[in-house]
Amino acid sequence: MSATLHPQSLLHPSETGTAADDFMPLLGTDHVEFYVGNAKQAAHFYRTAFGMSLVAYCGPETGDHDRVSYVVQQGKVRFVLTTALRSQHTIAAQVHQHGDGVHAIALLVEDARHAWEQAIARGAASAAEPATLRDERGEVTVASIHAYGDTVHTFVERRNYGGAFLPGYRAIDHDPVARPVGLLHIDHMVGNVGWHQMDKWVDFYERVMGFRLYQHFDDKDISTEYSALMSKVMANGNGYVKFPINEPAEGRHKSQIEEFLEFYNGPGVQHIALATHDILHTVSSLQQQGAEFLRVPHSYYTELEHRVGHIDEPIRDLEELGILVDRDDEGYMLQIFTRPVEDRPTLFFEIIQRKGSRSFGKGNFRALFEAIEREQQARGNL
Repeated sequence: MSATLHPQSLLHPSETGTAADDFMPLLGTDHVEFYVGNAKQAAHFYRTAFGMSLVAYCGPETGDHDRVSYVVQQGKVRFVLTTALRSQHTIAAQVHQHGDGVHAIALLVEDARHAWEQAIARGAASAAEPATLRDERGEVTVASIHAYGDTVHTFVERRNYGGAFLPGYRAIDHDPVARPVGLLHIDHMVGNVGWHQMDKWVDFYERVMGFRLYQHFDDKDISTEYSALMSKVMANGNGYVKFPINEPAEGRHKSQIEEFLEFYNGPGVQHIALATHDILHTVSSLQQQGAEFLRVPHSYYTELEHRVGHIDEPIRDLEELGILVDRDDEGYMLQIFTRPVEDRPTLFFEIIQRKGSRSFGKGNFRALFEAIEREQQARGNL
């Protein structure tokens, strides 16, 4: 592939910004909140299939009478599954429109009020003004801005808090259901936006949040015989947070981005990449626990060593699990993608292990998107 890589497209985290010019320093992803139709069942899925532990809960028993939230966690990956208790609630309206999906990408900061004020001053629309929540374990300050579609970014300042999650939540000390699989942290999160909207949101992340272009892929890089898309990867100043932004490109048939936008009814989070130190163990455990993954043809693995050179993992084991490999100038990475985890063909997950590489698997794009197209064809949506 002939990648369109801009001069700043493969910067080290230390090169993407400095303490002096990073007006919104982020410490990482605090949590991801999903709005779902049945939080209890959704939490059970992530506990049994993904091995995450139930660590906190809020609902009528804790004084919140219009919603219920379950917090599940593994390593630094923390998901909040929230459902409305009444059909008239705005949460229920979002679930009706989008199906289960990501509502809030929460970012950990030293000063939530400062982050919110910086974003508003640079043109962001406020979703929630700064508020400080307190209980016997301390205090947390939160504030939110609108992003693409109904997605929001919440700034979370928790340096003065020692509880399990947030004030108002009841801690769960032990989860007998969870079977951890080795998930470490969120590597990146991908947003799908509409036709010719990618650059608008690239500008948003540059102007409002101080992100910079990390990588850029055009329709020559991400295309098959039938469909194509465009993607730009944005990274914050220290490189801890990366948001690829995708838009459709012209093709003979409906692209995966168009399918997402149709069934999600607008822009939203397409997939979340979860990091591991041992992808063979993690994927094997996930498959045993019921997670379903995309598959690529046998020919992918017969050509693998010629394409990427020597790797530590046995190719036979990679093929058995369906794991993909790609290499750049700094090393290689291993990745695999689940099938959609909702009945609507919207949200899915990526499992990724980096062994030096900081890229996003450009060499796997064609094989991956052909696998996605086979799924689209089976659904009658290609």
